[in-house]
Amino acid sequence: MVIIGILSYPPESVKEMAKRFLEQPPLPAYITMKGPYFSSEAGVGNKAIVIYELDQTKILEASQFITTRFTKYYGVPGFTYSANTWLEAKEGLKAIGIG
Repeated sequence: MVIIGILSYPPESVKEMAKRFLEQPPLPAYITMKGPYFSSEAGVGNKAIVIYELDQTKILEASQFITTRFTKYYGVPGFTYSANTWLEAKEGLKAIGIG
């Protein structure tokens, strides 16, 4: 299972975003982070994507921890984010009683 976060912010906020990223607490042992990966689009701004891998049994704790990480960026001008949980095929099949 993964939680994928997509963050966006204008170029003017890059330094503040970087500062707050460096201030984040370490991840608990049950979460593995890939990224963040960054892109920039003219006229749109900057985007970052981060993938948090975790065991399905830790979804509640992980969701709370990750949400708290994202709220550390509140107040940065132009910051927005979305976070969604994604299941692997075998997890999805198990959830519907197949497998």
